[in-house]
Amino acid sequence: MSYTILIFIITLFSTLISPTTSLYSSPSPPAAPFSSSSSAPLPSPTTEWLSAHATYYTPADPIPTLGGACGYGDLLKQGYGKASVSLSEALFQRGQICGACFELRCAEEETSFDRRWCIPGTSVVVTGTNFCAPNYGLDAESGGGKCNEPKQHFVVPIETFEKIAIWNAGNMAVQYRRVKCRRDGGIRYTITGSGIFISVLISNVGGIGDIVGVKVKGSRTGWLPLGRNWGQNWHVSALLQNQPLSFEVTSSDGITVTSYNVAPKDWSFGQTFEGKQFES
Repeated sequence: MSYTILIFIITLFSTLISPTTSLYSSPSPPAAPFSSSSSAPLPSPTTEWLSAHATYYTPADPIPTLGGACGYGDLLKQGYGKASVSLSEALFQRGQICGACFELRCAEEETSFDRRWCIPGTSVVVTGTNFCAPNYGLDAESGGGKCNEPKQHFVVPIETFEKIAIWNAGNMAVQYRRVKCRRDGGIRYTITGSGIFISVLISNVGGIGDIVGVKVKGSRTGWLPLGRNWGQNWHVSALLQNQPLSFEVTSSDGITVTSYNVAPKDWSFGQTFEGKQFES
């Protein structure tokens, strides 16, 4: 064997076993789920009261009962009424908290707060349906940045605000806790989209109120997981027309409710269907 051929073989062998050369690579870490957040986990129902602040809005303010960051649309038509609130960034958790219920009361034992504004012995239950955007150009302590991190803040309709405090209380100290939601009827599934893009709005959810997982099943498919699009709008790319649809919904406390054949075979985009409900 010639010297040139021998050098070639040694070089080739060294290249193949070198640790810097590989035919395979490790997969990248999975992306963080939509619901991940740097905020501390929110309390579960029946936990202790926590401190926050609340302001109110009037019908003339630009926080309507239509639309909202949770995607519910007409809050009155959807059954949420006027007991719905906008949540600061620390509470909103990028939309995962949409549909959760909170009990609020005036913090009359707060020594720094003027107790003249509190209505003692009262509380209200509200639903998170919208987002109070931060304004980092203003100081959180001055009120203009009331929804800045890490402030926990509720923006409440004036009709609801006046059940726990006098209207001119301003930026009011409150206490809150998570409570279970009580809803009339079952969970509602509003199906929109086009072709193979299916979007489902999950609303009127009882129990813990907020949803962390949704699956759909046609008569010709297995269970298909949906991804959170925004708020409580979930989507999947699948051809599901001309088959009845079943839904599986999991709430943040780990409870799953399955509703079979909620939508009939001839369902169409824009329709809303009602399934089973969580226990409240």
